[in-house]
Amino acid sequence: MIYVFLADGFEETEAIAPIDMLRRAGVTVQTVGIGTDTPTGTHGITVRADLPETAVTTDGLEGIVLPGGLPGTTNLEASETVQRLLDYCADNDLLIAAICAAPSVLGHKGLLDGRRYTCYPGFETADGATGEPAVCDGPIVTGKGAGAALAFGATLIEALCGKEKADAVCGGMQCS
Repeated sequence: MIYVFLADGFEETEAIAPIDMLRRAGVTVQTVGIGTDTPTGTHGITVRADLPETAVTTDGLEGIVLPGGLPGTTNLEASETVQRLLDYCADNDLLIAAICAAPSVLGHKGLLDGRRYTCYPGFETADGATGEPAVCDGPIVTGKGAGAALAFGATLIEALCGKEKADAVCGGMQCS
């Protein structure tokens, strides 16, 4: 199971596109409201989270996803729940994914040190930023920004389910 953390100010495309793609691939995804059960994105779209942050557990956890956006990224970084799950995933070699500004949260924890990654220009926090749409380096998957949300979703699927499944989902969606 994958948690996608949503805090007020999240970038809608960076959250919804990967959630949709992962679910198409058969991955169990649950959205977690950070600070609210109905977070509002940076462009005014409000969603109802599947779970409040108080219901988060590590049982069956395969990884976490942090969408970018501002102040969503700042709100995620300030969350004790997000920090606790980042530590758990890092300690257990589970998937940690972040897109746009959110890789900076990983960088501030030292999780990008010695890795290749990508992020929105100006949010680099470690050497190794590539500028590519999406990058997978071990258990860390990063995406550049909203325009790279489909590439980020495909990279998440490949990391969790393999290239064949990622290609099948992208083929069905006509991602080119």
